[in-house]
Amino acid sequence: MPQVFEFRLPDLGEGLTEAEIVRWLVEVGEVVAIDQPVVEVETAKAMVEVPCPYGGVVTARFGEEGTELPVGAPLLTVAVGSEDPSGRTAESGSGTGAAEAESSGSGNVLVGYGTGAPPVRRRRVRPEGLVAPATAATPATAPAPAAPPAFVPAVPVTPVAAAPVAAATVPEEARGPVAVVSPLVRKLARQHDLDLRQLAGSGPAGLILRADVESAIRSGATAPQKAEEPSRTSGERVPLRGVRGAVADKLARSRREIPDATCWVDADATELMAARAAMNGDGGPGAGPKVSVLALLARICTAALARYPELNSTVDQEAREIVRLSGVHLGFAAQTERGLVVPVVRDAQARNTESIGAEITRLTEAARTGTLKPAELTGGTFTLNNYGVFGVDGSTPIINHPEAAMLGVGRIVPKPWVHEGELAVRRVVQLSLTFDHRVCDGGTAGGFLRYVADCVEQPALLLRML
Repeated sequence: MPQVFEFRLPDLGEGLTEAEIVRWLVEVGEVVAIDQPVVEVETAKAMVEVPCPYGGVVTARFGEEGTELPVGAPLLTVAVGSEDPSGRTAESGSGTGAAEAESSGSGNVLVGYGTGAPPVRRRRVRPEGLVAPATAATPATAPAPAAPPAFVPAVPVTPVAAAPVAAATVPEEARGPVAVVSPLVRKLARQHDLDLRQLAGSGPAGLILRADVESAIRSGATAPQKAEEPSRTSGERVPLRGVRGAVADKLARSRREIPDATCWVDADATELMAARAAMNGDGGPGAGPKVSVLALLARICTAALARYPELNSTVDQEAREIVRLSGVHLGFAAQTERGLVVPVVRDAQARNTESIGAEITRLTEAARTGTLKPAELTGGTFTLNNYGVFGVDGSTPIINHPEAAMLGVGRIVPKPWVHEGELAVRRVVQLSLTFDHRVCDGGTAGGFLRYVADCVEQPALLLRML
């Protein structure tokens, strides 16, 4: 007799509590192997393919593409020990069936489940074949788990396709003044000043679902507006979630907590561009990878931070201390279809220009394809922002919290410039430094920026640091 196991959205690490379904990788009725990726989700950090720890036949999927689920919510159910259409027996491991699934891990290493981790709570059903009607409830007499799960309660959702799913009553947390179990539903209602007590839920036992809140928002059932105020319910609404939502939260926090200031300077980048051309040569025999302007500027930043370590720091507000960091983990801003991300080059102070350039190239490609790992987007200590690629000269960027400074680089363009006492056309760039005024004063910030500008104008200065 096959057993049906429920696979829930695992803990994806980095303190992430929710993820959005981007693309399903399996269909209902399809046979999956242990640790086979079954769904692609987007977190506030990156795109992640989630492997399933069970092997068997997929009997249900939960959530349409674009649905946002909290950690612990059901993703799909898998019938272990059943036969697929080709007559093969679907098993959960290399053993003989479901019994082994209860006692052994899958071997995957995603945070929150896998080998060495306690198994998630599973429910057994008695499917009649594989065509039992799908419901979203569990008998009230179902035994309680031996220990409470380590994640938030699952959100009752409707399967994408009909398949045998165990029944579940509305959890105890949903009973009370407001029948809501999902923290996402409560958050959405708060954002739109919506009183949940005024809504009638369409879920089991009157449970208020996300669809109920979204419907109320569309119909204008939010807090009443003053007659003289223009209506704000029209126009396009873009949800602040995923990468865009995480960036919005971080930037808002930076503005609230960091007393920032900005200084800038124009620099003659003619010699830097000439040095880059000489380093790249003509691409003949023996020529290495092309050195980018961003790689050169990143190397200049590490040299400047060695002279001005105050800017490679963070502020511990609770302890009221400035923490100066030994390693330079250099972030660089990268614009993608999913929004702005800041990949991090680890231990940039120990790399030469070529090594930094190779890592920037790798991380940029991963950002474009959405395959950056969460660890590659966190832990930065200083950020380099090349907004010149957008055709602009200057900017006053917001510091990437909890860092202490960001160097901005404008476009490099020919301009009239006094060179060696004569007017000439030179390649000029505007450099700006936004810094946390708590970690240093303007003299230190100005010294850092002037050193960067001097290295841009006279690349030979870097020879002492290479």
